[in-house]
Amino acid sequence: MEPITGLTRGGAAWTPTFLVQLDQQTCIGCGRCFKVCPRDVFDLVEREADDDSYDDEDNAMVMSIANALDCIGCGSCSRVCPKQCHTHQPLSLNA
Repeated sequence: MEPITGLTRGGAAWTPTFLVQLDQQTCIGCGRCFKVCPRDVFDLVEREADDDSYDDEDNAMVMSIANALDCIGCGSCSRVCPKQCHTHQPLSLNA
């Protein structure tokens, strides 16, 4: 299966990689990915409480994937993330 490819304005081949996962355990909730995303893929949510990781009064916020199908594969979110929370993959066409 061949991945979807496109051309840049200068004519160079480009393969978009689409968001498939966000690691909320690593996310610090800075909101940088939310701010740079042109398609509203992210949403800020309350961190899910682990057994011993956080106390009951901690209401830390983290990013979540709200609209994964709206991702255009630009990779802006992963470039601005200080914790490298995002996982991307190219999309393959069915042959």
